[in-house]
Amino acid sequence: MLLVGSGCAPRAVVKPEAGYAALLAACKDKDGWRDPAPPVQIQGSVFYVGTCGISALLVTSPQGHALIDTAEEEAVPQILANIRRLGVNPRDIRWLLTSHVHFDHAGGHAAMQAATGARIAALPDQSRELQQGTPPTDDPQHGLIKGIQPVHVDQLLSDGVSFYVGENQLMPISTPGHTRGSTSWVIRPCRQADCPAVVYADSASAVSADGYRFADHPQWVAMFRDGVARIGTLPCSILVTPHPSASSLFERFAGAAPLSDPTGCQRYAQTWLGRLDERLAQEGRAR
Repeated sequence: MLLVGSGCAPRAVVKPEAGYAALLAACKDKDGWRDPAPPVQIQGSVFYVGTCGISALLVTSPQGHALIDTAEEEAVPQILANIRRLGVNPRDIRWLLTSHVHFDHAGGHAAMQAATGARIAALPDQSRELQQGTPPTDDPQHGLIKGIQPVHVDQLLSDGVSFYVGENQLMPISTPGHTRGSTSWVIRPCRQADCPAVVYADSASAVSADGYRFADHPQWVAMFRDGVARIGTLPCSILVTPHPSASSLFERFAGAAPLSDPTGCQRYAQTWLGRLDERLAQEGRAR
Protein backbone atom coordinates (compact mmCIF):
# COMPACT_ATOMS: atom_id res chain seq x y z
CA MET A 1 0.00 0.00 0.00
CA LEU A 2 1.32 3.43 -0.94
CA LEU A 3 0.29 6.20 1.45
CA VAL A 4 1.31 9.51 -0.05
CA GLY A 5 -0.58 12.72 -0.48
CA SER A 6 -0.80 15.08 -3.38
CA GLY A 7 0.79 18.49 -3.45
CA CYS A 8 4.15 20.11 -4.03
CA ALA A 9 7.32 18.20 -3.38
CA PRO A 10 8.97 19.24 -0.12
CA ARG A 11 12.26 21.06 0.02
CA ALA A 12 15.44 19.06 0.41
CA VAL A 13 16.13 17.94 3.94
CA VAL A 14 19.17 19.53 5.56
CA LYS A 15 21.04 17.64 8.27
CA PRO A 16 21.21 19.39 11.65
CA GLU A 17 24.53 21.16 11.61
CA ALA A 18 25.67 20.25 15.12
CA GLY A 19 24.51 16.62 15.20
CA TYR A 20 24.27 14.70 18.43
CA ALA A 21 26.48 17.11 20.37
CA ALA A 22 23.85 19.86 20.25
CA LEU A 23 21.11 17.54 21.47
CA LEU A 24 23.27 16.15 24.28
CA ALA A 25 24.19 19.66 25.39
CA ALA A 26 20.59 20.88 25.29
CA CYS A 27 19.33 17.87 27.26
CA LYS A 28 22.15 17.62 29.79
CA ASP A 29 20.48 16.91 33.16
CA LYS A 30 17.08 17.38 31.52
CA ASP A 31 14.42 14.87 30.56
CA GLY A 32 11.27 16.96 30.81
CA TRP A 33 8.48 16.27 28.37
CA ARG A 34 8.60 19.90 27.18
CA ASP A 35 12.36 20.53 27.45
CA PRO A 36 13.37 21.56 23.91
CA ALA A 37 15.90 19.46 22.02
CA PRO A 38 17.32 20.14 18.55
CA PRO A 39 16.60 17.62 15.77
CA VAL A 40 19.09 14.91 14.84
CA GLN A 41 19.34 12.34 12.10
CA ILE A 42 18.96 8.77 13.36
CA GLN A 43 19.46 6.90 10.10
CA GLY A 44 18.88 7.85 6.49
CA SER A 45 15.53 9.61 6.20
CA VAL A 46 14.57 9.07 9.88
CA PHE A 47 15.00 12.06 12.20
CA TYR A 48 14.42 12.64 15.92
CA VAL A 49 12.32 15.82 16.28
CA GLY A 50 10.99 15.37 19.82
CA THR A 51 11.86 16.90 23.18
CA CYS A 52 14.41 15.86 25.80
CA GLY A 53 11.90 13.51 27.39
CA ILE A 54 9.50 12.45 24.62
CA SER A 55 10.33 11.08 21.18
CA ALA A 56 8.79 12.11 17.90
CA LEU A 57 10.13 10.71 14.62
CA LEU A 58 10.00 12.38 11.22
CA VAL A 59 10.35 10.07 8.22
CA THR A 60 11.12 12.11 5.10
CA SER A 61 10.78 11.59 1.36
CA PRO A 62 10.45 13.72 -1.79
CA GLN A 63 6.84 12.53 -2.03
CA GLY A 64 5.93 13.73 1.46
CA HIS A 65 6.67 12.82 5.06
CA ALA A 66 5.29 10.86 8.01
CA LEU A 67 5.43 11.93 11.65
CA ILE A 68 5.19 9.38 14.46
CA ASP A 69 3.98 10.87 17.76
CA THR A 70 3.46 14.50 18.74
CA ALA A 71 4.22 14.55 22.50
CA GLU A 72 2.03 16.82 24.64
CA GLU A 73 -0.05 19.52 22.99
CA GLU A 74 2.23 22.12 24.60
CA ALA A 75 5.26 20.63 22.81
CA VAL A 76 3.80 20.92 19.31
CA PRO A 77 5.38 24.35 18.59
CA GLN A 78 8.80 22.91 19.49
CA ILE A 79 8.30 19.89 17.23
CA LEU A 80 7.16 22.13 14.38
CA ALA A 81 10.25 24.31 14.89
CA ASN A 82 12.46 21.20 14.71
CA ILE A 83 10.76 20.10 11.50
CA ARG A 84 11.34 23.52 9.93
CA ARG A 85 14.95 23.48 11.14
CA LEU A 86 15.46 20.37 9.02
CA GLY A 87 14.34 22.32 5.96
CA VAL A 88 10.96 20.59 5.88
CA ASN A 89 7.70 22.42 5.35
CA PRO A 90 5.23 21.01 7.93
CA ARG A 91 2.49 21.21 5.30
CA ASP A 92 4.34 18.45 3.42
CA ILE A 93 3.70 15.97 6.25
CA ARG A 94 1.17 13.59 4.73
CA TRP A 95 0.65 11.07 7.53
CA LEU A 96 0.44 11.27 11.30
CA LEU A 97 1.11 7.98 13.14
CA THR A 98 1.16 6.91 16.79
CA SER A 99 2.90 4.65 19.28
CA HIS A 100 0.14 4.71 21.93
CA VAL A 101 -2.74 6.98 22.80
CA HIS A 102 -1.70 8.69 26.01
CA PHE A 103 -1.51 12.45 26.29
CA ASP A 104 2.30 12.55 26.48
CA HIS A 105 2.61 10.93 23.04
CA ALA A 106 -0.62 11.73 21.20
CA GLY A 107 -1.77 14.83 23.07
CA GLY A 108 -0.51 17.04 20.25
CA HIS A 109 -2.23 15.18 17.41
CA ALA A 110 -5.13 17.59 16.94
CA ALA A 111 -2.87 20.66 17.00
CA MET A 112 -0.34 18.98 14.70
CA GLN A 113 -3.03 17.95 12.27
CA ALA A 114 -4.35 21.51 12.20
CA ALA A 115 -0.84 22.85 11.52
CA THR A 116 0.07 20.32 8.82
CA GLY A 117 -3.12 19.04 7.23
CA ALA A 118 -1.78 15.50 7.71
CA ARG A 119 -4.08 12.51 7.65
CA ILE A 120 -4.10 10.01 10.51
CA ALA A 121 -3.59 6.27 10.06
CA ALA A 122 -3.81 3.63 12.79
CA LEU A 123 -4.49 -0.01 13.59
CA PRO A 124 -8.13 -0.70 14.60
CA ASP A 125 -7.72 -0.79 18.42
CA GLN A 126 -5.64 2.36 18.33
CA SER A 127 -8.12 4.01 16.00
CA ARG A 128 -10.88 3.57 18.57
CA GLU A 129 -8.67 5.11 21.26
CA LEU A 130 -7.74 8.10 19.07
CA GLN A 131 -11.36 8.81 18.20
CA GLN A 132 -12.54 8.36 21.79
CA GLY A 133 -9.87 10.62 23.30
CA THR A 134 -10.17 9.43 26.89
CA PRO A 135 -8.33 6.27 28.04
CA PRO A 136 -10.68 3.27 27.84
CA THR A 137 -12.00 1.94 31.13
CA ASP A 138 -9.82 -1.17 30.83
CA ASP A 139 -6.63 0.86 30.39
CA PRO A 140 -4.50 0.31 33.53
CA GLN A 141 -3.94 4.07 33.71
CA HIS A 142 -7.64 4.98 33.36
CA GLY A 143 -8.41 7.65 35.94
CA LEU A 144 -4.74 8.50 36.40
CA ILE A 145 -3.99 10.37 33.21
CA LYS A 146 -5.92 12.93 31.23
CA GLY A 147 -7.21 12.27 27.74
CA ILE A 148 -6.45 13.86 24.41
CA GLN A 149 -8.57 15.90 22.04
CA PRO A 150 -10.27 13.24 19.88
CA VAL A 151 -9.15 13.06 16.26
CA HIS A 152 -10.60 11.43 13.17
CA VAL A 153 -8.72 8.44 11.76
CA ASP A 154 -8.58 8.60 7.98
CA GLN A 155 -6.99 5.23 7.22
CA LEU A 156 -7.16 1.89 9.01
CA LEU A 157 -3.93 -0.10 8.83
CA SER A 158 -3.36 -3.85 9.03
CA ASP A 159 -1.09 -5.47 11.58
CA GLY A 160 2.22 -6.46 10.02
CA VAL A 161 1.34 -5.07 6.58
CA SER A 162 3.86 -2.55 5.26
CA PHE A 163 3.05 0.65 3.45
CA TYR A 164 5.31 3.17 1.79
CA VAL A 165 5.88 6.86 2.14
CA GLY A 166 8.14 7.53 -0.80
CA GLU A 167 10.94 4.96 -0.56
CA ASN A 168 10.37 4.45 3.17
CA GLN A 169 8.77 1.19 4.23
CA LEU A 170 6.76 1.47 7.44
CA MET A 171 5.26 -1.58 9.12
CA PRO A 172 2.83 -1.22 12.07
CA ILE A 173 3.10 -4.05 14.60
CA SER A 174 0.42 -4.53 17.24
CA THR A 175 2.24 -4.81 20.58
CA PRO A 176 -0.49 -4.36 23.22
CA GLY A 177 0.23 -4.16 26.92
CA HIS A 178 0.99 -0.60 27.94
CA THR A 179 -2.29 0.13 26.16
CA ARG A 180 -4.55 -2.12 24.13
CA GLY A 181 -3.78 -0.15 20.96
CA SER A 182 -0.01 0.01 21.48
CA THR A 183 1.77 -0.04 18.13
CA SER A 184 5.45 -0.50 17.37
CA TRP A 185 6.89 0.57 14.03
CA VAL A 186 9.51 -1.07 11.83
CA ILE A 187 10.91 1.67 9.60
CA ARG A 188 13.14 0.79 6.66
CA PRO A 189 14.32 3.97 4.92
CA CYS A 190 14.85 2.16 1.59
CA ARG A 191 13.16 -0.62 -0.38
CA GLN A 192 16.07 -3.05 -0.54
CA ALA A 193 15.49 -6.37 1.23
CA ASP A 194 18.60 -5.87 3.39
CA CYS A 195 17.75 -2.28 4.35
CA PRO A 196 18.51 -1.89 8.09
CA ALA A 197 15.50 -1.13 10.26
CA VAL A 198 14.87 1.59 12.79
CA VAL A 199 12.44 -0.02 15.25
CA TYR A 200 10.26 2.40 17.18
CA ALA A 201 9.22 -0.01 19.93
CA ASP A 202 6.28 1.14 21.99
CA SER A 203 6.38 1.62 25.75
CA ALA A 204 6.23 -1.67 27.65
CA SER A 205 6.01 -0.50 31.26
CA ALA A 206 3.41 -1.91 33.66
CA VAL A 207 2.23 1.45 34.98
CA SER A 208 -1.23 1.87 36.45
CA ALA A 209 -3.60 4.04 38.44
CA ASP A 210 -3.63 3.58 42.22
CA GLY A 211 -5.56 0.49 43.22
CA TYR A 212 -5.18 -1.28 39.91
CA ARG A 213 -3.82 -4.81 40.22
CA PHE A 214 -2.53 -6.52 37.10
CA ALA A 215 -3.00 -9.84 38.90
CA ASP A 216 -6.77 -9.20 38.89
CA HIS A 217 -6.73 -8.97 35.07
CA PRO A 218 -5.17 -12.20 33.76
CA GLN A 219 -6.41 -11.65 30.21
CA TRP A 220 -4.70 -8.27 30.12
CA VAL A 221 -1.50 -9.78 31.53
CA ALA A 222 -1.55 -12.51 28.87
CA MET A 223 -2.05 -9.87 26.16
CA PHE A 224 0.73 -7.79 27.72
CA ARG A 225 3.17 -10.72 27.67
CA ASP A 226 2.38 -11.56 24.07
CA GLY A 227 2.69 -7.94 22.93
CA VAL A 228 6.01 -7.28 24.63
CA ALA A 229 7.38 -10.64 23.52
CA ARG A 230 6.52 -9.64 19.97
CA ILE A 231 8.75 -6.58 20.32
CA GLY A 232 11.59 -8.97 21.07
CA THR A 233 11.21 -10.59 17.65
CA LEU A 234 11.45 -7.36 15.67
CA PRO A 235 14.45 -6.84 13.34
CA CYS A 236 16.34 -4.23 15.32
CA SER A 237 19.14 -2.28 13.79
CA ILE A 238 18.52 0.91 15.77
CA LEU A 239 16.07 0.85 18.68
CA VAL A 240 14.10 3.98 19.58
CA THR A 241 11.32 4.22 22.18
CA PRO A 242 8.62 6.83 22.97
CA HIS A 243 10.55 7.79 26.10
CA PRO A 244 14.16 7.96 24.86
CA SER A 245 15.44 7.09 28.33
CA ALA A 246 13.74 3.68 28.16
CA SER A 247 16.19 2.59 25.47
CA SER A 248 19.17 4.77 26.57
CA LEU A 249 18.94 6.55 23.23
CA PHE A 250 20.83 9.67 24.23
CA GLU A 251 23.54 7.64 25.94
CA ARG A 252 23.96 5.76 22.66
CA PHE A 253 24.09 9.08 20.82
CA ALA A 254 26.93 9.98 23.19
CA GLY A 255 28.82 6.80 22.31
CA ALA A 256 28.37 5.04 25.66
CA ALA A 257 27.06 2.04 23.71
CA PRO A 258 26.63 1.28 20.00
CA LEU A 259 23.74 3.13 18.39
CA SER A 260 23.03 0.09 16.23
CA ASP A 261 22.44 -3.14 18.13
CA PRO A 262 20.72 -6.17 16.56
CA THR A 263 19.91 -7.49 20.06
CA GLY A 264 18.32 -4.25 21.22
CA CYS A 265 14.69 -5.27 20.73
CA GLN A 266 15.21 -8.62 22.42
CA ARG A 267 16.91 -7.08 25.44
CA TYR A 268 14.26 -4.35 25.68
CA ALA A 269 11.49 -6.97 25.73
CA GLN A 270 13.29 -9.11 28.30
CA THR A 271 13.79 -6.10 30.58
CA TRP A 272 10.15 -5.08 30.60
CA LEU A 273 8.78 -8.60 30.85
CA GLY A 274 11.00 -8.97 33.91
CA ARG A 275 9.56 -5.81 35.39
CA LEU A 276 6.04 -7.03 34.75
CA ASP A 277 6.94 -10.18 36.70
CA GLU A 278 8.29 -7.99 39.51
CA ARG A 279 5.06 -6.00 39.58
CA LEU A 280 2.99 -9.19 39.80
CA ALA A 281 5.20 -10.50 42.59
CA GLN A 282 4.80 -7.24 44.53
CA GLU A 283 1.02 -7.49 44.15
CA GLY A 284 1.14 -11.05 45.47
CA ARG A 285 3.16 -10.04 48.53
CA ALA A 286 0.80 -7.12 49.23
CA ARG A 287 -2.21 -9.42 49.59
